Amino acid sequence: MSTLELAQALIARRSPTPDDAGCLDLIAARLAPLGFVCERVDCGPVSNLWARRGKAAPLVCFAGHTDVVPTGPVGAWHSDPFVPEVRAGLLYGRGAADMKSSLAAMVVAIERLVADAPRHPGSIAVLLTSDEEGDARDGTVRVVERLRERNEAIDYCIVGEPTSVSKLGDTVKNGRRGSLSARLVVRGVQGHVAYPQLARNPVHLAAPALAELSRETWDLGNEYFPPTTFQISNARAGTGATNVIPGEFELLFNFRFATASTPTSLQDRVHAILDRHGLDYELSWSPASRPYLTPRGRLAAVLTEAIARVTGVATELSTSGGTSDGRFISDICAEVVEFGPLNATIHKVDECIAVADLEPLTAIYQQALSALLGAAP
Repeated sequence: MSTLELAQALIARRSPTPDDAGCLDLIAARLAPLGFVCERVDCGPVSNLWARRGKAAPLVCFAGHTDVVPTGPVGAWHSDPFVPEVRAGLLYGRGAADMKSSLAAMVVAIERLVADAPRHPGSIAVLLTSDEEGDARDGTVRVVERLRERNEAIDYCIVGEPTSVSKLGDTVKNGRRGSLSARLVVRGVQGHVAYPQLARNPVHLAAPALAELSRETWDLGNEYFPPTTFQISNARAGTGATNVIPGEFELLFNFRFATASTPTSLQDRVHAILDRHGLDYELSWSPASRPYLTPRGRLAAVLTEAIARVTGVATELSTSGGTSDGRFISDICAEVVEFGPLNATIHKVDECIAVADLEPLTAIYQQALSALLGAAP
């Protein structure tokens, strides 16, 4: 089965988070005949797979997720999102780019390497979950916990996230910013707008503090990360009537933070600003998604070289974008990078990937795997 055929078989499985829809069974059935020991680490409705071939070092891991985001209005798609279709050289379907094509390319790359070098040095692993697009509480993190308990470390990990921007291979993620969200409620006194002296408008009270928060320089970033950013995402106050001063003002905000800051340092500084403005407030923080970073090293060099050989494209290392499961894997792996197809259509209606990119993607994965293992036919 070619990469295209396997990608189509995976796309045909309806797997909105956290439903795996049999994707892991399909992949395990391909890996087991190659000598992989396939271990399920399911947790509640979440399906997880850890598959390993070999016991020696180095251990090179491919990681990813079988779950996809909801399709949105099916009628807006030009074809059924779970019936893969090739049109004008593009493979359409939910998960085509994010990230079932990457999974197919990984499996086929492994099959080809094992066929060429059945006694390759080191070990190969595959770590997959159906809980990356959701809460990410019972997915990759649970597998990492299991591996840590038995002191099973990974030397190199390639996560198949769609990282390319304009051409296959132009961008590799060597880290991601952290994410920290909070709900702020500023309390005032409700009243009639004609009698402001009898009320306290929490929107007016909060405005100077919010202005300071929005102007604050949280850090300067570093060689790999841009400076930390603060954004208000939601704001709500009032009863809906134009003649009532609200009694409460609720805001939701988010930090995307670099390794130059920590969740604790950001929380402390926010509280200090709010306290300085004398606000009566309640602030509740959501659990933080921490950043991770893999400085330039062997993994990034090997992958960059493989991309150049296969595509001729010069690769840029980047830490842009949202969070990924790389943050969990970095707990047991010193070098984690993300690389996959173009991300222009991910999470969109008519998500797709160029069919012409599938074989080069497979070749890049195979060449990088071979180089990291030190394998020869």
